[in-house]
Amino acid sequence: MKKNFLTAAAIMVTAFLLATTIAQASDVTMGGEFWTRYEVMERNDFNDDTEADSYFQSRIRLNATANINESTSAFIQLQSNRTWGDTNESGPTGADPAGISGSSSVNDQDTSVGVHQAYFTLKNLATLPVDAKVGRQEIILDGHRIFGNTLWTMGAHSHDAIRLDHKRGNLSLTYAYAQGAEEQRADDANDNHDVVTQVAYMNYAGILGGKFSALFSYTDDGCGVATASVCDNRENTVKTLGARQAGQLFGLDYRGEYYHQWGTATAHAYRSTALDNAYDPGLNDVTRDAYMFGVRVGKGFNNVAMKPKLTLWYDYLSGTSDEDASEGKYSSFNTVHDTGHKFYGLQDVFLHIGNNHAQGTSGFGLQDAAIKTVLSPMPGWTLKADYHWFYTAEGIGGSPLRSGQTAGEMDNKLGNELDVTLVNKYNANTKIQIGYSNFTTATAFRQLRGTGSADANWFYTQVKVGF
Repeated sequence: MKKNFLTAAAIMVTAFLLATTIAQASDVTMGGEFWTRYEVMERNDFNDDTEADSYFQSRIRLNATANINESTSAFIQLQSNRTWGDTNESGPTGADPAGISGSSSVNDQDTSVGVHQAYFTLKNLATLPVDAKVGRQEIILDGHRIFGNTLWTMGAHSHDAIRLDHKRGNLSLTYAYAQGAEEQRADDANDNHDVVTQVAYMNYAGILGGKFSALFSYTDDGCGVATASVCDNRENTVKTLGARQAGQLFGLDYRGEYYHQWGTATAHAYRSTALDNAYDPGLNDVTRDAYMFGVRVGKGFNNVAMKPKLTLWYDYLSGTSDEDASEGKYSSFNTVHDTGHKFYGLQDVFLHIGNNHAQGTSGFGLQDAAIKTVLSPMPGWTLKADYHWFYTAEGIGGSPLRSGQTAGEMDNKLGNELDVTLVNKYNANTKIQIGYSNFTTATAFRQLRGTGSADANWFYTQVKVGF
């Protein structure tokens, strides 16, 4: 017994020393984050007879970066997202067949930790000036417009992808291949139901006081999903080509961008919504033809008390009319993998833009005109206030088949949103944020969503601690 004990102890010590040696050789750096948020949620509730829902959410992340050698590194990011007291947080387990893991019950079998990112990087792949990043990873390009990580949602958005990057001087080139969905081989031997996105991207710094970028992305959705959950094999491809210029010129901050989309949109055109009945059911193919553009101009006054900044903002995302539908054309711009929270109001009323979803604008497109202000009332504090005017891009009254409204009966105004945000940099590792939003509906919005006429309000306070 004594000999066995000594042997086991020797093995443990050896393993510990070996692990320490490997960690030192690999130059492993640890980090992480705590993010806790309290919300009073009413941002999608437009009825007077319902009460707001209040709750806490939290996200915990633990990161490990390993610089293995001069040409190889690896990154792993684990995260756990939960709503406090949620009774279905981690799903059924052997010890918890009902899936109950709230703090009022035994939860020692909690399985809620998952992998958000896990990839390795090969520098100068095959002696070429290209770095390859392979594995689960976030893809963020051009301020989250076409590719983003959602920013606001606790889980964020990452891809199973291969990414190639080349940088030289002011020029950056990127290619990425992302597998969005993979059906089981036994059920999908020909990959008919797979979803794949590829993107080619370039960025050049030093043009007009800023950076110019161009992007081409191609999403092949073999499944289509014309209904809520059934894979119907209707072709659905999204090809997006566009350019963006952003920087500072003549003391003004500016951004201008334009994207055009084409491909096949049969599945999106026939998405099962109560409002979409304009397409001929006999059509075998619906052609995608859409576009969007956005402009922004801002001016900061750093020599004035509270350093105010004012920004004017306008986005236009094309929509589909009855005339488009009669020609077998789908003209609703699809935002691909954007971070809508950053662009279309903080209440996230207009997500799912471009896929004919009732929680977007049912394919009618979107116009967003906004004025945004920023103040620094005291050191470490920032106050932001944004006001949006939302409209559909296509006239609802002029498309009676799609909207169920006769011509001239309804304009295209959707509503207005006010977003107020107060941010405090508590210290170098901690940021506190408080926000309030109000959304006021218009007739078109109430008709498209089938909601009441009450305002929707939303309040939150959150703390982020990084280490």
